[in-house]
Amino acid sequence: MQATLSQTTQNPVSDANFTARDKQQLANPPYERASIPLAYQRQIVQYHRKEAPGSILVDTDARYVYYVLPEGRAIRYGAIVGEDAQAWSGVAKVGRKAEWPGWTPTEGEKKRLGPLPNYVEGGAHNPMGARGIYLYSSDKDTLYRIHGTNQPGWIGHAISSGCIRLTNEDVIDLYSRVKMGAIVVVLGPKQSDARVASAESSLPN
Repeated sequence: MQATLSQTTQNPVSDANFTARDKQQLANPPYERASIPLAYQRQIVQYHRKEAPGSILVDTDARYVYYVLPEGRAIRYGAIVGEDAQAWSGVAKVGRKAEWPGWTPTEGEKKRLGPLPNYVEGGAHNPMGARGIYLYSSDKDTLYRIHGTNQPGWIGHAISSGCIRLTNEDVIDLYSRVKMGAIVVVLGPKQSDARVASAESSLPN
């Protein structure tokens, strides 16, 4: 799936979206600051699918998350997506939102990743990052989330346990925009074909 870049790009997330805790946690995060490739930096793009404004679309093949705007545009964020065996796809709704959420590793994660604590308090060291957007289907928690990360250098890769991760700055931006009950469409592998009209980027290579 390709989307056409518009002439305008989204400015870095405004401090107006940051809480006092955000500023404190992100001032000196306990991880290396990453240089995000231009293709995965947040920007406004043309959007040719039919999702309504306010919806989210996740393209797991391209490692992008789109927040749909009016008039055929969207904000595109670079993402970390699930490994093939861990990926989830389908249509869900935003059933819960949380700032600096705690993390409770699943039994599967403990087996796959090795010894893990039963619970990790929220904070910049936490793999859930600055925000959690919880995906529900038929009023049940899918156990998949769109959330921040303490590994921003992996944006653009498929390494997660299935959840969709954005940089903490980007997930704060998305969280501030998306409403409870919003539709979230997650395209699985090879589902991102030509359902969005493709065109050349307006930015230089």
